[in-house]
Amino acid sequence: MAALREQAVRMPLLAGLSEAELSRLIELAAWVLRSKSFSGQDGVRLSARSCASVALQMALPAMNLGKAALSGWNDVVLYPSPFVARDIWMDGIGLQHESESVLIGQARQDGPVVLSLPDARASEQLDGWNVVIHEVAHKLDMLNGPANGSPPLHKGMNQAQWSRVWSQGYRLFCRMLDRGIDPGWLDPYAAENPAEFFAVLSESFFELPHHLKLDCPELYEQLALFYRQDPARRLPEPEGEPAPGPEL
Repeated sequence: MAALREQAVRMPLLAGLSEAELSRLIELAAWVLRSKSFSGQDGVRLSARSCASVALQMALPAMNLGKAALSGWNDVVLYPSPFVARDIWMDGIGLQHESESVLIGQARQDGPVVLSLPDARASEQLDGWNVVIHEVAHKLDMLNGPANGSPPLHKGMNQAQWSRVWSQGYRLFCRMLDRGIDPGWLDPYAAENPAEFFAVLSESFFELPHHLKLDCPELYEQLALFYRQDPARRLPEPEGEPAPGPEL
């Protein structure tokens, strides 16, 4: 616990957490370290500090959701750099295909979370980009089936409202990119599909909450309800004028 707390206070991502929140986060991160198998590939040597950093980042989205939100998978695999992922899939007429992609993170349904360790460590900063949160968002999305941008909602949340807000936001963002408009603070990869839109917006929610809340207030509200957190209240506002946003 002491090592986790020592690492937590070094991470800009965790700035502004109350003592109660920090204790809850550290307790969940300790559970992640106990319950998940952390392994290095291609000669990666895992230090206690690196494992603590990854576990704390994994715990942050689930801090107010509990251990069940991170259940159903057992392994965290860490590479020394971007890695090659091979996927086998069937097309509409039953033919099998195999493809390769170079990735910095991957979450497989009922399988491991795979990360590039240098990119996971770089995700401690508040720059709007966080591969660990991105992949955990996919895992949360997969709690009710394949990732599709519609994770299981909590009691009291409105499914129809969630679907309306996210469908509208995704369509508007894609149209904006089609018109050649610079997305500013929001990674264009969010337009890949609804599952990536949810994962990328989750990164922004925890790293650039003020931009997200200003430009996409309905999306911010839904994420605040889903994660049961309000990062805009605890994190400092960015200095200077905000970058042009998508105004979704």
